Amino acid sequence: MLETTCLFCRIAAREEPAEILHATSSVVAFRDASPRAPTHILLIPREHVDSAAELTEHHAGMLADLMQSAAHLAKTEGLDGGYRLVTNVGPHG
Repeated sequence: MLETTCLFCRIAAREEPAEILHATSSVVAFRDASPRAPTHILLIPREHVDSAAELTEHHAGMLADLMQSAAHLAKTEGLDGGYRLVTNVGPHG
């Protein structure tokens, strides 16, 4: 479900500009507009999720797709030495 006030939902719907690197039916990956690392890619679900703390078994397929997309991007970006996946939850995350 698209949340019209959510920037990430608008990017996933291609209503906001972003350098899309990878897209599936459930996940979109794009370069961060303000990178904090040489390779800084955001992977987001197409379905609006307020917080990782709200994920349920309903999201299992999307989470598997997200992990597979991360592995695919690591290969295409040449991150042979490894990579880091980070999620922040809550105001202190």
